[in-house]
Amino acid sequence: CKSKSSFFNWFYFSINIGALVASSVLVYVQTHVGWSWGFGIPAVVMAIAVGSFFVGTPLYRHQRPGGSPLTRIAQVLVAATRKLGVAVDGSALYETADKESGIEGSRKLEHTRQFRFLDKAAVETQADRTAAAPSPWRLCTVTQVEELKSVVRLLPIWASGIVFATVYGQMSTMFVLQGNTLDASMGPKFKIPSASLSIFDTLSVIAWVPVYDRILVPAVRSVTGRPRGFTQLQRMGIGLVVSMFAMLAAGVLELVRLRTIAQHGLYGEKDVVPISIFWQVPQYFIIGCAEVFTFVGQLEFFYDQAPDAMRSMCSALSLTTVALGNYLSTLLVTVVAKVTTRGGKQGWIPDNLNVGHLDYFFWLLAALSLVNFAVYLLIASWYTYKKTAEDSPDAKGGAHDQ
Repeated sequence: CKSKSSFFNWFYFSINIGALVASSVLVYVQTHVGWSWGFGIPAVVMAIAVGSFFVGTPLYRHQRPGGSPLTRIAQVLVAATRKLGVAVDGSALYETADKESGIEGSRKLEHTRQFRFLDKAAVETQADRTAAAPSPWRLCTVTQVEELKSVVRLLPIWASGIVFATVYGQMSTMFVLQGNTLDASMGPKFKIPSASLSIFDTLSVIAWVPVYDRILVPAVRSVTGRPRGFTQLQRMGIGLVVSMFAMLAAGVLELVRLRTIAQHGLYGEKDVVPISIFWQVPQYFIIGCAEVFTFVGQLEFFYDQAPDAMRSMCSALSLTTVALGNYLSTLLVTVVAKVTTRGGKQGWIPDNLNVGHLDYFFWLLAALSLVNFAVYLLIASWYTYKKTAEDSPDAKGGAHDQ
């Protein structure tokens, strides 16, 4: 358990090491040595990585394909619908007699009492008993039903990550626009592009992963007695809270920026506000901290809580929050621009930010994050962790073997 949790921490750490090298060393090589070297070096590195991947092939656990998970989900829904009039209470639920489930590469799952409608798919009727080979579109195993229940339970947790991804997406949008108005000087001759400040998010992740894995987890473990220190849901919840402070930090900086503009009369679109762009570093650093808790926590949670034969699908599902978060960010900007420019007003986010109120947009995201966290607490209190037959060998959960 501890080693699996550490794997996801260091996996994300390695991704950010690669991002750091790409955004610093490779950019320098491309700029000062040449583009041929800039593209040649990552090509060679990728060739080494592919070779390493194949060299390690004998060490991997190869899982045989267990069929389409979407087909199994459809079978449960169809079978449950066909047995609408069948009572579940007091009825024995169907499961295979073998130690392994009927799904290739998947352990048996214990029966849970949530979503009782779906249990109808595993109720064995007289017609099912007399059939030589019951159709999977009419009779499903308890494990197959619990697969679908597990996915349904994951969806609210998945949805809570969309608002977090919206906050994360501000690094490449509003943070850059805010930075474009600040003093980007580094010495008398060099100016740092505002988009390059995202490197501090990468540095934050690189700094926080060892702190979390080697210091924070052992300290919390000594108090809670849990191998992971925090539960997976607690870890993601902490990240949601931390992300609010990133928006608060960005909002406070924007207030200071607007006051400086008013003091110096810098309302021109090209006017540079005499505040160092490096005052943006805290908001990038806080988001990096939140990533270590929420994004890495999501990777571990969706892998661990997904049914064995659905891990690839559920792990991919967790990554869609980033895409949907960007869509939500675009929607928010569009709605805010339309609402706040009514009556000929400049609005919160005009082309000239020096006459706008970008701070209001950051407050809005902080408020949405707070609401999202409140909903997350309700979801987390309702969530039931997956339990396999191996975890509880004596528990039958209302199912009988056939």
